[in-house]
Amino acid sequence: MISQFLFLLCFGPLPKPSLSAWPSSVVPLKSNVILRCWSPTRNVNFALKKGRITMWSLEPCNLTENLAEFLLTDLHQGNAGEYTCEYYTILSPYTTSQPSDVLLLLVTGGFPKPSLQAYPSRNVTAGKKVTLQCQKPYNVVDYVRFALLKEGKSEPIRDWRPLGNMAEFSLKNVTVKDTGNYSCVYYQKSSPFWASHPSDSLEIWVTEGIQSQRTTPPQTSKKIGTNGIILIIIFTLLFLLLLLSALLIYKYTRRGAAPDKMTKSSRSSKEPEEVVTDSSVTMKIRSSALAEVSQASNAEEPQGVTYAEIHTRALRQGSSNLTKQPLETCVYAAVKR
Repeated sequence: MISQFLFLLCFGPLPKPSLSAWPSSVVPLKSNVILRCWSPTRNVNFALKKGRITMWSLEPCNLTENLAEFLLTDLHQGNAGEYTCEYYTILSPYTTSQPSDVLLLLVTGGFPKPSLQAYPSRNVTAGKKVTLQCQKPYNVVDYVRFALLKEGKSEPIRDWRPLGNMAEFSLKNVTVKDTGNYSCVYYQKSSPFWASHPSDSLEIWVTEGIQSQRTTPPQTSKKIGTNGIILIIIFTLLFLLLLLSALLIYKYTRRGAAPDKMTKSSRSSKEPEEVVTDSSVTMKIRSSALAEVSQASNAEEPQGVTYAEIHTRALRQGSSNLTKQPLETCVYAAVKR
């Protein structure tokens, strides 16, 4: 006794452990639950209590240096109640810790289920307020409390004692993290702690508001600043490549156009010479033809006969008309003096 007093005087009482339930402290009939007692001190023994009664018969199913797990199977209404745990040292002096905070274990199915509704809507903008209204049937049981449950949480997120048959749970300044499936139960606030069936699940959806969207771009702009610079450099290089390609195409096009112009100019300069040549050839042909006719006439006819050309229009016309009009047949007549 003296040694225990000296230990408490020197080191003080042992810190209290923590007690939690997995998967939840609100469970249905015929299900299983694990009560976990965690100690900040190692090499200790654990004890689980329901109310003021120590459950010595219930040994931990998993025991480590500072953790003990107690398994409750095939739950019924009698398993509901207030649980605590504590630990004590193995070596002398045998000191017991403070009890943990109370864990209320509820086994549902004792009463009809309540209804759950959201006001003004279950679709909420971040930063706003939503009210979840849980209402039990009339004339079922009095002197009850309501608990608000969220899927994924091991304990009720809210607990309320109403004045009548309805409880309102207000969620203020909601965030995206408040999105999820909610339900509620009502239960007796004293032993035997019977609880109702849970209400139908209600999904609450929280979306980002205008204010949060306005504050988001500066943060995102800082994150994508490097990417923006890289994109600007890439587009600048592409523009320079396109400009260089256009200059090269224009340069080669000008080089190819110069020979064509020279060819066309040479052709145009040669055309008049060809026309003149054609006309001169035509004139030469006609002159030779006339000479041959005159020689033939002089040979066949007696001397002293003069020949005259009746159709002389072709000889008087210019060189331009000679190239366009075909050769005409000349008729010669012999005129005696």
